[in-house]
Amino acid sequence: MTKKTALVVSAHSADFVWRCGGAIALHQQLEYDVTVVCLSYGERGESAKLWKKPEMTLEKVKAERRKEAENAARALDVHDIRFFDLGDYPLEMDRAAKDQLIDVIRAVQPDFMLSHSQYDPYNTDHMYATSVALECRMIAQAWGHNPGEKVLGAPQLYLFEPHQTEQMNWKPDVFLDITPVWEKKRAAIECMLGQEHLWEYYTRVAENRANHFTRNSGGQSGGRAAKYAEGFQSVFPRTVDQL
Repeated sequence: MTKKTALVVSAHSADFVWRCGGAIALHQQLEYDVTVVCLSYGERGESAKLWKKPEMTLEKVKAERRKEAENAARALDVHDIRFFDLGDYPLEMDRAAKDQLIDVIRAVQPDFMLSHSQYDPYNTDHMYATSVALECRMIAQAWGHNPGEKVLGAPQLYLFEPHQTEQMNWKPDVFLDITPVWEKKRAAIECMLGQEHLWEYYTRVAENRANHFTRNSGGQSGGRAAKYAEGFQSVFPRTVDQL
């Protein structure tokens, strides 16, 4: 039987933790191999606490951010984590960097992919990462790109929750119960020492989404209780045999 896989495209090295750490840990527990690609470390724009330390340098910040992400990946049982080190604020990708991501997509052959909301006026790195993920997904499907390689099928791209949903045109249509792996996600969150101010925020997000999971699974009339959940918005239609 072919191993099931998933791929996360994370703009910065902490994004995968806050936004889909539960999905990662849960699917690893379901025997998926989940690969995480961090396009940047978030060294310029998402490391304020580190920059406030005396004699801090860009390379020191990158090293700290990488260590945090690797520790978080271990907490979530991530199969593989890749660091592209493309820089942030702004995140930019040339043809070679996009080809590198396409190579990963084809190698992983994900059953589904995860990335950011398609609009984010507070952090254009996020929506840029998703734009690139969509572009590279498309190219990975092209038979004429590196002929002879196995082409990509049609994995769903799920958009994980942004920081301020009201401003992002993000509308979840999938809620995932992550209660069984919450302790792993919380442990991963606590690896992000440079952004401690977000620890409780994303705990509350998971609790709120659990309420939505329960309500949408039947509410008080047969709904399934959940303590922690994550929300996602799917980009592509899903093919079904029954509703």
